[in-house]
Amino acid sequence: MKKIVSIALLILLSACNQKVTSDDIANLNGYWEIEKVVFSNGTKKEYTYNESYDYFQIKDKSGFRKKVMPQLDGRFLVNNQLEKITILFDNGNAYINYSTPFAKWKEKIEAISSDKLVIVNASKAVYYYKKASPINISGDGKTTK
Repeated sequence: MKKIVSIALLILLSACNQKVTSDDIANLNGYWEIEKVVFSNGTKKEYTYNESYDYFQIKDKSGFRKKVMPQLDGRFLVNNQLEKITILFDNGNAYINYSTPFAKWKEKIEAISSDKLVIVNASKAVYYYKKASPINISGDGKTTK
């Protein structure tokens, strides 16, 4: 039953979303926090707190993705590890092609806006993201960027 529900959800999601265009890709830039994953068997994993965010930087359909860790003062802890990415449009669909020295893979961009992102991987797991913002509990009244 769960499998039928997840397939129906995926079909509904596909039918309701407009096609991702090259103009939409600019929305990918920035910090993204995962909200939930719906696996191909229908099970869900909800994320109430994330220790890391995905940071995308794209220009002219190429760039990178990094994992960053938000700090309590509004800054992000980063390392030198990154995944090179290119954006590919094929048969009316948008894909992110990832490349590291160890592997290559691609994921479909199912939906994207300025504050929401939905990506489907090769295993048909659907990842739901929301635009992330820095955490600031310093209490100094200043806005973090």
